[in-house]
Amino acid sequence: GKGTQKWKASNCIYDGDWKGGKRNGFGTYSIPKEGGGYQKQYSGGWKNDKRHGYGTHFYTDTEYYEGEWYADKRSGWGRMYYADGSIYEGEWFDDQRSGQGMLRLTNENRYEGQWKNDQKNGAGKFYYLDKGQVHEGTWLNDVPKCGEMKDFGRENAPDATQYAIPQVELADSQQVLQEAS
Repeated sequence: GKGTQKWKASNCIYDGDWKGGKRNGFGTYSIPKEGGGYQKQYSGGWKNDKRHGYGTHFYTDTEYYEGEWYADKRSGWGRMYYADGSIYEGEWFDDQRSGQGMLRLTNENRYEGQWKNDQKNGAGKFYYLDKGQVHEGTWLNDVPKCGEMKDFGRENAPDATQYAIPQVELADSQQVLQEAS
């Protein structure tokens, strides 16, 4: 059925669907605000008293997550808005960024690629749109380990590098191949 519960110890309120004495279905969980009133902390799906399905969790006034939940953890597809203005949109597992995702920073620079353990891990591209360059390569624990830096939209970049990245070529590719074999 539907109902509202207020916890005496914390003064928190849940308003929504119930099944077997547990939060199940759609509901909203709110916490008391200093000075009176309530602030919504989570609104969305519940299963067996845990956030489950699609929902939005408000961490602060400027930081929140909207997306899929599994057993009270961010899991599946979701979008996280951070207090500094950056946004992550992509896959989550066990409350961490994991799988394919994009992190857009406040200056519009962005990383698109693979994530594991809440860090850039695997193949990805980092677009330095302010400089007009892109780094395409492989990351390990948030650090680019190998890859290629190229000019990308440099002519329209607000803070472009002074010089374009030069084309690198071998003077005698046949000699290099001969020496390698």
